[in-house]
Amino acid sequence: MAFTHDTIERKLPLLMILMALAVSFGGLVEIVPLLFDKDVTQPVAGLMPLNALQLEGRDIYLREGCYLCHSQMIRSLRAETERYGHYSVAGESVYDHPFLWGSERTGPDLARVGGKYSDDWHRAHLHNPRDVVPESIMPAYPWLEKNILTGDLTGRKMAALRQVGVPYTDDDIKGAQDAVKGHTEQDAVVAYLQQLGTIIKNTR
Repeated sequence: MAFTHDTIERKLPLLMILMALAVSFGGLVEIVPLLFDKDVTQPVAGLMPLNALQLEGRDIYLREGCYLCHSQMIRSLRAETERYGHYSVAGESVYDHPFLWGSERTGPDLARVGGKYSDDWHRAHLHNPRDVVPESIMPAYPWLEKNILTGDLTGRKMAALRQVGVPYTDDDIKGAQDAVKGHTEQDAVVAYLQQLGTIIKNTR
């Protein structure tokens, strides 16, 4: 049987097999080299895993769906770096499970938001975004300042993350509950936001 373009298109099983082979080969060519690239697999200098409160804040950020409107990935394009700062590098995210790069930007990218605003600004923004950004379409999250964290599961989360390579120590895990207990969910989200992008500074 001749493998002409017409033959392949008319025989669905053959077309599906060839498509699967093409996608598999392309994936291997693109992905496998990255597994051996230290720029992708090694943390950037100075990167530390999230502390207990920041980790809880990240989980709340996920729970509330913040990543659906805010990416955490600055592309290496002038328009991106002029607005947001240094482009994102893979080594910043090696401890993120799952990573939150994203592509949707209903709201601004948050990859370099750490230290850009004060804690009080973030608290006001989370309580009612229009108090600080009148044109904002972001929903308000007033319950975050009322919900109190217990930290019951924080140590277990850290232990699970250690199994996939996040370098939490026994002391980190042991002290996790005390570090979180009594804080509000708003405290945790602000702590998480304030550390985003602070390892790599914009050098422009």
